[in-house]
Amino acid sequence: MSFHLFYETWSDELRQLVHQLRQAPIPPATEDDRRQLQELVQKVISHYDEYHRFKTSAAKRDALAFFTAAPGTTSLERSLHWIAGWRPTTAFHLIYTESSITLEIHVANLLRGLYNGDLRDLSMEQFHRVSQLKAETVQRENELTDQLCDWQDETTAMVGNIKMEKLAVIVEKAEDLRLKTIKSIMKVLTPRQAAEFLVAAADLHFGIRAWGVQHDSRRGMV
Repeated sequence: MSFHLFYETWSDELRQLVHQLRQAPIPPATEDDRRQLQELVQKVISHYDEYHRFKTSAAKRDALAFFTAAPGTTSLERSLHWIAGWRPTTAFHLIYTESSITLEIHVANLLRGLYNGDLRDLSMEQFHRVSQLKAETVQRENELTDQLCDWQDETTAMVGNIKMEKLAVIVEKAEDLRLKTIKSIMKVLTPRQAAEFLVAAADLHFGIRAWGVQHDSRRGMV
């Protein structure tokens, strides 16, 4: 199966999983509800695992395609890419956006006894851990960006299979970081918060995709 066909099928399945997350009891009222929510969250993570494996394999065959044509993506999506995909630190910006609170407001809400258990109610410990993860991810992003720059600056003597193999390794490392970032965030969040984050991430993914399709359609690119 080509990556394009895989991506379309994978996206359709992601929509179905996100729909199931939206339909899940939130907040979970019983232990069964909580277990169901955890299982759904794990299904979504496993779905991202599948994407990671297939894309990494495809990149080993033709890594350059993910920079020039990026199978299955629109021109808008490609303009936002970092090393053939979304920038890992985007996940942290999404958490901050979804929480929609400053530290002072959060403390004020806690003092007033306002607590819903969603992303607006991240604990101080959770905020601290998220900040640590973001700093670690930024550092790793910078390292991979430097590696890509070094690859681009290498002498023209290194061409053909050897150079493409090195690019494939960089893409694989970037994919590893994207997947690791999601999994690390899942460990910090409660099942309800994790479900909310995954739905928001999918909404962002599909929203950018829809805008990109409309943009390319107007330009006669699709």
